[in-house]
Amino acid sequence: MKKQLHVISDGKLTLDAFADIAGKIEPFTDKFHLREKQSTAKDLTKGIQLLVNKGIPLQKIIINDRADVAWSSNTGVQLAYHSLPIHQVKKSFPGLTAGCSVHSYSEAIEAARHGADYLLYGHVFVTRSKEGLPAKGLGELTSIAGKINTPVIAIGGIKPENVHQAMASGADGIAVMSGILHAEDPFKAARLYYEKLNQGGIAHG
Repeated sequence: MKKQLHVISDGKLTLDAFADIAGKIEPFTDKFHLREKQSTAKDLTKGIQLLVNKGIPLQKIIINDRADVAWSSNTGVQLAYHSLPIHQVKKSFPGLTAGCSVHSYSEAIEAARHGADYLLYGHVFVTRSKEGLPAKGLGELTSIAGKINTPVIAIGGIKPENVHQAMASGADGIAVMSGILHAEDPFKAARLYYEKLNQGGIAHG
């Protein structure tokens, strides 16, 4: 499969600002995640429209947690530990693309078994967003990628200089937040991640 770049909102930018950046980096980005934990369904729907207005196709948009919003808007959903279980989402919202955030081998195997379309695994490297928590490292990522066919996207502390390590460990792509959204030039940053992503490693899924 094609190696993927996911860009995830961090709740620090306004929805307008995120959409503006998204419109500029769309050629390099496979998925845009609206991860706005404090936003209402109405807010998220507005965010989706802002992205669409900037030229982002609906199939590139992922809504964190809210399967109902994703379903009604024809986007995808990213399920967290506190979300509805993947098997329930697949039953209640047939055809909805649903990814799962996982933090261990056992969680990954379980999510894949119940029909997750892809996994976000991390945090792989040390990151300020998970300050004080040790990184998961690459060993478990390698084990997960070697066991399942479900695409695995590495997240957490991903920088241009370590993209090749994640891909060499079996990841099918990477997810980035501040490395692009808070870069001095998000367009250049996204292009660099894209170039690094496509220089080495073969996606396994």
